Amino acid sequence: MFKHAIICAALIVPPYARAADATQAAPVPGATHPAPPAAGQNRISGVVRNAAGTPLGYAQLSLQSAGGKTVARTVSAADGSFAFAPVPAGRYSVLAGKTGFRTATSPVSVTSGAAHADITLVSTQTQEITIVATRLEQARNGLSTKTGGSSYQFSQSDIAKLPQGNNTPLNQVLLQAPGVSNDSYGQIHVRGDHGDIQYRINGIMLPEAISGFGQSLDTRFAQHIDLLTGALPAEYGFRTAGVVDINTRTRFEGGGNIDLYGGSYGTFNPSIEYGNTKGNVSYFVNGSYLTNEDGIQNPAPTATPLHDRTQQQKAFGYVSYLLNPSTKVSFLAGSYDGTFQIPNNPGQTPDPNNLGILAQMGLTGYDSATLNDNQREVNRYAIAAVQSSLSDSFDYQAALFTRYSSAHYMPDVTGDLVFNGVASDVFRSSATSGLQTDGTYYLDSAHTLRMGLFASNENVVNDNTSTVFPVTSGAVSGPAYTIVDNSSHNGNTLFGAYLQDEWKATDRLTVNYGGRYDHVNTFFDNEQQWSPRLGLVFKQSAATAWHAGYARYFTPPPTELVPSAAVAAFQNTTNAPLVTTNDPVKSERSNYFDAGVTQRLTSATSMGLDTFYKRSTNVIDEGRFGQALIMTPYNYAEGKIYGAELTLNYRSGDFSGYANAARTISKAKGIISSQYLFDPATLAYAANNWVNVDHEQAVSATLGGSYLWSGTRWNANVVYQSGLRNGFANTGTLSATAVRHLVLRERLA
Repeated sequence: MFKHAIICAALIVPPYARAADATQAAPVPGATHPAPPAAGQNRISGVVRNAAGTPLGYAQLSLQSAGGKTVARTVSAADGSFAFAPVPAGRYSVLAGKTGFRTATSPVSVTSGAAHADITLVSTQTQEITIVATRLEQARNGLSTKTGGSSYQFSQSDIAKLPQGNNTPLNQVLLQAPGVSNDSYGQIHVRGDHGDIQYRINGIMLPEAISGFGQSLDTRFAQHIDLLTGALPAEYGFRTAGVVDINTRTRFEGGGNIDLYGGSYGTFNPSIEYGNTKGNVSYFVNGSYLTNEDGIQNPAPTATPLHDRTQQQKAFGYVSYLLNPSTKVSFLAGSYDGTFQIPNNPGQTPDPNNLGILAQMGLTGYDSATLNDNQREVNRYAIAAVQSSLSDSFDYQAALFTRYSSAHYMPDVTGDLVFNGVASDVFRSSATSGLQTDGTYYLDSAHTLRMGLFASNENVVNDNTSTVFPVTSGAVSGPAYTIVDNSSHNGNTLFGAYLQDEWKATDRLTVNYGGRYDHVNTFFDNEQQWSPRLGLVFKQSAATAWHAGYARYFTPPPTELVPSAAVAAFQNTTNAPLVTTNDPVKSERSNYFDAGVTQRLTSATSMGLDTFYKRSTNVIDEGRFGQALIMTPYNYAEGKIYGAELTLNYRSGDFSGYANAARTISKAKGIISSQYLFDPATLAYAANNWVNVDHEQAVSATLGGSYLWSGTRWNANVVYQSGLRNGFANTGTLSATAVRHLVLRERLA
């Protein structure tokens, strides 16, 4: 299926200034200011940044000739970029200034074509604060290591260059990395695993949220986003298919943005943000609202979804305070609320199993286009952290965290009874609190020790009110009635601890070795494991680097998704399972191998190749069973995943582009828990055959580029996925999808 290209424009209005066009030179009285350049004419472009390397928007720039005459003026865009065009050949000076910063000058010579002039503005605030903040950020980065695995980073500038810019949902950002795919509900899968994604903010792991349709984390507050995959170092545990670490912006220039984004399917997405740094205090807040008529993938073969409206609100706040040159305390909090209409598929047959439901309800028919199923999702999280140094050789970060997550499926009782024989009102919630500490000890020039621990306590609620019909001899035998299956389970705990050494064996070879201990104790599972880790990076030359790694993984089931499943209560009803076995879900255990190489081909071009192999027991998978679209986990006895990824990147002047491709095989065998979710034929087939898991994307690819031309940034990308598995025991394949975006973005005065 091909979705139509989305063509839209972003309106950005800084509340503190009225700016000229972001990159089109503004006329100066008495100066010559020709029309926009034709092909082949000269131009000067660049980026304005602060001393920490962060792009500065809305800086005032002027272009002076060799004789000191101002010939043009402009204002940098939100991403710091600017351009003067057309420009005759000659020698010039670009002057830049902004409130709170010292004026800076950059000389540039124009001969033919494009000339580049980046400018760094130094804040007039106390430089000691900047130095301390930079040192603390470096120390925080030193608490994390990436040796041995595969790492992909999306900077604030990279996100701004995507077609949707800072409005890009987090899952759409991650899709630009190789081996990342998403399903029809927007859930991310990395390298053939189902979910198993760990989300961190500033290195602090967030407790797992209940899987839903919306993206509870935003990209607007990110300085950069790291995606780590493969054989990870010992500090990463529990959720290990991919680690998404969002590093927040920490210093701000005293201003904000109001952004209005819109597009097809009635998309309306306004947002607002403001941040400032005053002395030792930095703070930032943002909020956004999204509504459209394409909240969940359309199940019908129509261009316009039916009953598919979504409304989503997000908010985020961050504040930090420098207690002294080596200590910073910070607090951040975020919230997400989303409502989703469940899209309808017209033309469905009522009572498909001919159980006599219509007659029992006094109906002669029912139009599936009129169904009114809905789902509401809530996410709240907060983190309080202190980062400090005990000495010049020991840095640490300690944090307290909490998260609340819930999903509530609200059925159209009459309609669901007509088409499914059951209408389930399902509510699941999770409230988790805990602590995390990480430390780095610089033993000597060759050894860096890292250690830490994580502990959490989770309380879960699982309420299910199902309306069903009694069944006798294969037919409905009475009016509908409700079965209430409510439960709560408190005191579910996770504990993990690790120790590792990053050893610079030679100038070219770095070895990271260590291990971790993990323990899970929940209402259905009590297990533990010691896990060794080993990673190597060999820099063959300035242009070539090899990496390889091994990791033993321990993955507990998502406690918040495990239902009580009172199977016996539904016997002799229209919701009776064909299989009554319900063995408890277990923790997955696996061995992971990863190896790859990166190569810089030219100063502007680089490429990488990565291969991976994973062998597991008690493989955790999840599925949406019944009409309630909330995930339920189960285990396969064994599984294997293997594949390869190829990346290519190009960046030169005003143009940047990338291309990624991945081939993944993900198979499993023998369903050994939650068997009641399946029919006997599927269980028998999976017991004797390797099954392609339903979230497998055999082939995925992304292609994208960004070009700044005459004050307008053109962005385009394509995301291709070969199709998820479907049908009996996942022996079929859905159609391939290719989603294309083409967007032009120009800031208006």
